[in-house]
Amino acid sequence: MKIISVVGARPQFVKLAPIAHAAAAAGVEHVVVHTGQHYDENMSQNFFDELGIPTPDVNLAVGSGKHGAMTGQMLIGLEEVFEEHRPDWVLVYGDTNSTLAAAVAATKIHIPLAHLEAGLRSFNRRMPEEHNRVLTDHSADLCLAPTQVAMEHLANEGLAARSVLVGDVMTDVLLATADRVRNAPVASPIDTTEPYVVATIHRPDNTDDPARLASILDALAGLDKRVFLAAHPRLVAKAEAHGLKLDQGAITPVAPLSYPQLVQAVSAASAVVTDSGGLQKEAFLLGAPTTTIRSETEWVETLEGGWNQLTNDPADVATSVARPAPTADRGTPYGDGNAATLTIQTLADHATQP
Repeated sequence: MKIISVVGARPQFVKLAPIAHAAAAAGVEHVVVHTGQHYDENMSQNFFDELGIPTPDVNLAVGSGKHGAMTGQMLIGLEEVFEEHRPDWVLVYGDTNSTLAAAVAATKIHIPLAHLEAGLRSFNRRMPEEHNRVLTDHSADLCLAPTQVAMEHLANEGLAARSVLVGDVMTDVLLATADRVRNAPVASPIDTTEPYVVATIHRPDNTDDPARLASILDALAGLDKRVFLAAHPRLVAKAEAHGLKLDQGAITPVAPLSYPQLVQAVSAASAVVTDSGGLQKEAFLLGAPTTTIRSETEWVETLEGGWNQLTNDPADVATSVARPAPTADRGTPYGDGNAATLTIQTLADHATQP
């Protein structure tokens, strides 16, 4: 069996790691295509190095840009790669422009498409990611769902017959990374000698409007603990364009953290403030109380027991961060750490009849 994995953004690199390891263990031919959607050194090559992922076989080096231009450039490059390799499966991850471009390219030339992390829904149509994930699910020959809730969403949209619950591959790599940094801590810009908050902000709804971004930064700056703000390139660019300072009050901006650094930092944090889907879940799995600056979440399981709290009004961030630490059992809604192995087996089982 031959699989092409298409990745292009930071969270996808993390998801790729356990898939690459499971594919190698099963003797599967695995071609990795990096679209180049994220080209910052801390958000691409370092992830491949630190997580033991093979160097991409193809790098399209598309870079950032407007949605249409970026997706169009990816389509051109991916179609050529798919036609050259003719894999049994094109495997796409999550909900980025890279995901959608690969889905369209594979579908147009009749190559079986599998979507890992299928069935997630925010039901917020303002989010580009929501359109990407819905369109990809409905194009896919095989929807690989991370949770039972995702399976229910797929069934509600008439996709039950091509959906399989495999668990969440992010859980696989997070648990392995947490064990590793616990035994051998990594160098990090995060000072863990005093209580602190880890924060990330990058979504358009929170960064495009100058007044909203200013209010979020004010809320973070006013917290009573030091806030290490891992500054995504989008945030840095938007803050500069809006004339806003990231380094203010309680905020200490730091460059995007490597995945081991992030896991280590969140494990010891008093709280997390974010608008990232992935970090909400990682914080939940690591037991860090989280405040999500959004009105909805795809990862509804994180809300149970109060581990994650949605706070769309920046004025409420301080109260949310100061809430008592939850005591509820988190359970294992995202699987037991074997999702990648099950994913590869599922692809093999369906290879002849997608």
